Amino acid sequence: MNEENVVERVCLLALMKKEPEETLADIQKMLVETGMFEMKECKEVFKTLKEEQYISEDGGLTMKGVMEAKVAEEMFRQ
Repeated sequence: MNEENVVERVCLLALMKKEPEETLADIQKMLVETGMFEMKECKEVFKTLKEEQYISEDGGLTMKGVMEAKVAEEMFRQ
């Protein structure tokens, strides 16, 4: 993942910070409500993240996803 994929990193970070009772759909809805993008685009981003194995089939982060989310967290702290 390169520096330009801010949207993807925000999605991964949101998944890393989600509450246990929140679902993937809840996270998508929350991100759409921020005005970051439309639901269609949001679903496409999450589909891409699944295909690239950042998100597992059950909607959680893979180890690769966790590592990238932590990079995103550090990036946004700066």
